[in-house]
Amino acid sequence: MPAFDRDRFDDVPADLDRVGAHRAEKRPGSGWVGFAWAALATGVLVGAGVIYLGVANDSFQFVNPSSSGTAQPGAAATDTATSTPTPSASATVAPLTDPSQVDPEVTTVTVLNGTATAGLAGAASERLETAGWVVGTQGNASERVSTSTVYYSSAADEAVALGLAQQLGISDVELTDAFPGASVTIVLGADYSA
Repeated sequence: MPAFDRDRFDDVPADLDRVGAHRAEKRPGSGWVGFAWAALATGVLVGAGVIYLGVANDSFQFVNPSSSGTAQPGAAATDTATSTPTPSASATVAPLTDPSQVDPEVTTVTVLNGTATAGLAGAASERLETAGWVVGTQGNASERVSTSTVYYSSAADEAVALGLAQQLGISDVELTDAFPGASVTIVLGADYSA
């Protein structure tokens, strides 16, 4: 290795303690700000994705099939406290009043609040669960209804629908395919009292 003569750049002043670039010390907790923004962005993206998938699959659609604007004759004249539920399809099926005979994996029950009263679906679900029924989902209906109705999606669920209607004191029971996510859907109207 070659040897070079000493020059003025080889003598470093004694008061110069720094080596390399000088950086200020990091503020305590400054790393959490970036983490918080990343967590917020992740939460927003996940939430938007869940909402998009729910809308794309129509799983957030709660519609009342009897709200087509046609009034059913005699619907307002029924007394829900003393009347027995009657299905619109046939009157030959006996209500299933023993919840232990229902397989919750096969027959799913949804309770929807079609009123402005907060917590009505929860109260009705609790009433059914106290009696031994298994309620899968509860929530709010997409619109307000005046008459409570129990909807069932296939003839095999008619007895269960009649039993649920009898348990809640609801007189209207209808066969419909408007609620594809549940076997039996209970839409509570303004006439329902907890």
